[in-house]
Amino acid sequence: MKKTDYLRSRQNIDWSLTTWEGARREQMRRWAELPLERAIMALEEMETLFRDLQAGSRGLPEAREPSAIDDRDDVP
Repeated sequence: MKKTDYLRSRQNIDWSLTTWEGARREQMRRWAELPLERAIMALEEMETLFRDLQAGSRGLPEAREPSAIDDRDDVP
């Protein structure tokens, strides 16, 4: 990348988006620009992901304390 390209790209940065508040505003702005069908589709995808993650967490084995066998030093 040439130095002039680098400087030009730095001038185009919207620094207000680099804060939590700015990022949230940009996220809301982009969400508001979505067509209704795409917004509904995104919500349905989020719901599916939530349900998949929720179902997966139920199938995890219970946590257990390490046993004496797990702490053996003679295992390479």
